[in-house]
Amino acid sequence: MNPSISSRRPNAATRRTQLLDAADAVFSTHGVHAPLELVVERAGVGRATLYRQFPDRHALLFALMERSIDRLQEQACSVHGHPEGFFALLGYLADRVVHSPALADYWRSSAHQQDLRFAPLRVRAWEAFAPALAQAKAAGLVHADVQQADLPLLSGMLGAALRGATTAERERLAQRALELITTGLRPRG
Repeated sequence: MNPSISSRRPNAATRRTQLLDAADAVFSTHGVHAPLELVVERAGVGRATLYRQFPDRHALLFALMERSIDRLQEQACSVHGHPEGFFALLGYLADRVVHSPALADYWRSSAHQQDLRFAPLRVRAWEAFAPALAQAKAAGLVHADVQQADLPLLSGMLGAALRGATTAERERLAQRALELITTGLRPRG
């Protein structure tokens, strides 16, 4: 192969990112059962490239969830030391429900079914919240009895936004759910 051609070809990491971005967009529009050919088209790659990176739909969805958890952990680091950080993380979660509804729904259904393949991701997600929750409790911003084990319930409450048929409706529902959750978590007085 001509070295000048291969140097212009994106590397595997770039292709992976292209595929994940495309899958996120396609799944957000058409659901997680959309034809993978739509992902290939949107990413501008060949079908073989998709299957080299992700042997099946589950592997693609799992990689999307891993990336989502990585981003959640980045958000958690960015709010570290801020007493209101816990609420910022809940806001981030609400935003993900709004803008990636298919992935959020898939996450909820895999958690509901107790799919063991997702257990490490669920642990990482809830652990990302732990320091922010502790800080909020120490600052008196969250009821003392709120525990890390309550996070799936809070996530499920934010997931009510999935009932919105449009992005605008999901945004409205997510914002209202976030307001109710925030009010309920804060101590009175």
